Amino acid sequence: MNIRLEESKDYREIENLTREAFWNVYRPGCTEHYVLNQYRTNPDFIPELDLVMEVDEKIIGHVMFSKAELVLDDGSKKASWTFGPISIHPDYKRKGYGLKLLQYALDKARGMGIGFICMEGNIEFYKHAGFDLASKFNIHYHAEPRDAEVPYFLAQELIPDWLQNNGIAEATYCPPKGYFVADENPEAFEAYDATFPQKEKLRLPGQLGYEE
Repeated sequence: MNIRLEESKDYREIENLTREAFWNVYRPGCTEHYVLNQYRTNPDFIPELDLVMEVDEKIIGHVMFSKAELVLDDGSKKASWTFGPISIHPDYKRKGYGLKLLQYALDKARGMGIGFICMEGNIEFYKHAGFDLASKFNIHYHAEPRDAEVPYFLAQELIPDWLQNNGIAEATYCPPKGYFVADENPEAFEAYDATFPQKEKLRLPGQLGYEE
């Protein structure tokens, strides 16, 4: 197993990997590969944390990190960070590779001075990488009531006491705008996705907004 920085020659392969990993998971089809495609030129993108995982010289995983913001009650803003998409090829899922990739990336982020990570995900998986509900840090999700314990909104202090040392007792997390690029540019996204092999889009249980 090898983890290294993404190179330009990897772009298309990793976008296809990301598409395979997320297809029909959160919605019919997916948009994560387009987010990645557009994000590499986004000023919030962190190239030092744009990592691929190889097994037997084959790329089987990828993760990217981004800058984000915490908005305090007085309207002032503090730096925060997030990551995703994190992708593992379907043939290699549930074998521990995703956790190993994430732990490596978080250790590297900590070494760069990144102190606090927020993200959206399943607590049952991400608790193994040290994440907990963001509400336990008094960090609120921008799209939910302030007093809500949002089960999918998670956080981790990579550097102990980072929030306290930066004067953050309570704040609202605002995800990077670049994560919504497919929704904001649907025609451009559809044209981009059409350059990949055709796959069937399915409405499945567990997807956002799914109803029987």
